[in-house]
Amino acid sequence: MRLYLASRSPRRRELLNQIGIDFDTIVFRDGMRTDSETDETPKPNEDPLVYVERVARAKAVHGLKIVEERRLPMRPVLAADTTLEFAGEIIGKPVDMSDAVAILRRLSGQTHRVLTGVAINHLGRTIYRLSTSEVRFRRIDDDEIRHYVMSGEPMDKAGAYGIQGRAGLFVEHLSGSYTGVMGLPICETGELLKELGFRPL
Repeated sequence: MRLYLASRSPRRRELLNQIGIDFDTIVFRDGMRTDSETDETPKPNEDPLVYVERVARAKAVHGLKIVEERRLPMRPVLAADTTLEFAGEIIGKPVDMSDAVAILRRLSGQTHRVLTGVAINHLGRTIYRLSTSEVRFRRIDDDEIRHYVMSGEPMDKAGAYGIQGRAGLFVEHLSGSYTGVMGLPICETGELLKELGFRPL
């Protein structure tokens, strides 16, 4: 089995390699040339669960469109989206270093939810699974936050941290999926592949 991963995330690549899935990567445009189909801007008052499903499905559908446009071999297209929900608010990637500091100050000593939606589009049909995890941070002082942000690690990550990196020091308790918090819940991903008739093991 071989599929397409519609993501530029190195964590998602690592996790697919971990479970022995062969894949090729489809990269969406970002920055000023972002594909409108994969715009991650939340809609006004959008529920976090609705948001993460909408974005994951849109990435999978747009990934298939790219496969068709490039006349690549037809294979399943896997996409995912990870967001944080804190006090009912969607917290995505920080826009700059000061935003990363502000996010981490809010999360310090608090419990937040990490939502990762996984979608696979195969032959025009999109199937979806959601992974929900609760993460509690210990109290983090300003010095720790400043040093962490200066490392650059938070800048491309939802909630301004990567659990598999230095921010593992902040995590007091995790209930749910560690790989889901990383960005690709491998249990749910495996279930989706089985639903399509593929068996990773």
